[in-house]
Amino acid sequence: MMILPQKHSATGTTIFTVMSALAQQCNAINLSQGFPDYPIDERLGEYLYEATREGFNQYAPMVGLPQLRQAISNDFAKRYGLEINPDTEITVTPGATYAIYTAFTAILQAGDEAIILEPAYDSYIPNIETNGAKAVPVPLMAPGFGVDWDRLKAAVTPKTKAIIVNTPHNPTGAIWSKEDWDKLAELVRDTNIIILSDEVYEQLVFDGKKHYSVLEHEELRKRSFVLYSFGKVFHNTGWKMGYCIAPPEFTTAFRRIHQFLCFTVNTPAQYALAKYLSLPQLPNVGAMMQEKRDYFLSLLKDTPFTIHEPAAGSYFQTASYSAINDMPDMEFAQWLTKEHGVATIPISAFYSNKKDDKLIRFCFAKKEETLLQAIERLRKL
Repeated sequence: MMILPQKHSATGTTIFTVMSALAQQCNAINLSQGFPDYPIDERLGEYLYEATREGFNQYAPMVGLPQLRQAISNDFAKRYGLEINPDTEITVTPGATYAIYTAFTAILQAGDEAIILEPAYDSYIPNIETNGAKAVPVPLMAPGFGVDWDRLKAAVTPKTKAIIVNTPHNPTGAIWSKEDWDKLAELVRDTNIIILSDEVYEQLVFDGKKHYSVLEHEELRKRSFVLYSFGKVFHNTGWKMGYCIAPPEFTTAFRRIHQFLCFTVNTPAQYALAKYLSLPQLPNVGAMMQEKRDYFLSLLKDTPFTIHEPAAGSYFQTASYSAINDMPDMEFAQWLTKEHGVATIPISAFYSNKKDDKLIRFCFAKKEETLLQAIERLRKL
């Protein structure tokens, strides 16, 4: 019998796959996996069709269609006032999860360490371990899930090669302030530590708050890979389209891996996104998502769930079920799906040690009728 190497410590399929499959099996309303159930902007779909008619059906350049990279550059100039070189700093990727893996692969070697802040998106640790490095988890401080800077500083060793940051944060919806970036800059100053900044929800920020990108921090920008997702912003997660922004020397290292990993990305989708990004005015996705968050929170008041803090960004809301029962959160999530027809994600799945704070994550990026149907079921708890 051949024994294949176990490249990372994760076992089985992801919690998102498990809970979505259970939701389908039980005919439950799926508020677990992070995908919208409403249509994309019609114009975006029309541009995709146009791309196929206009002959954009063959390989795109390895780094991405020039018109898409230019559109991304123009978009950041308009929204952030930042100058980003489309040729030397932007690479189009098949989704942000791929971009995160490629960035880690570009910099990590066996024996390196990479720090993650938990709870954390579940691809981080397998990405790090697959590259022969060690993941070093540092817990965030509940209920606001801010950074414990003393613990983060204590986790840094001579082997620390990278720190990955996620803002707005999945699963908690917390966001980083300008002061957080300043503290991180102070921490990594005079080191060779590289920052990976997962900013896939950067346009989904609520209550008048601002998303501060690492790109806006002059000192940190020079040592950062920044990862983005079109799917999270334009509600087309199935297109699997993202991009990486990094300084030229980092981009060269990133592309050195990218060219032999997937080489290039869906050409018609790149064309469609370039046309869409170039429109004079795009929908305010942050305002739209806040309406959904506010509506969902108003409905949750009629249930026994407890909200410690409303999500400041992303399209996820954490909630405590401690007033309902004392089941472990994984058991509770499965029970809720099977017995009450609403699927969620247990927060312990985002911790390497499966820390259980009796919290679950709801995805509120759904149609109003979907959210209302879910709450009608939850009211019976």
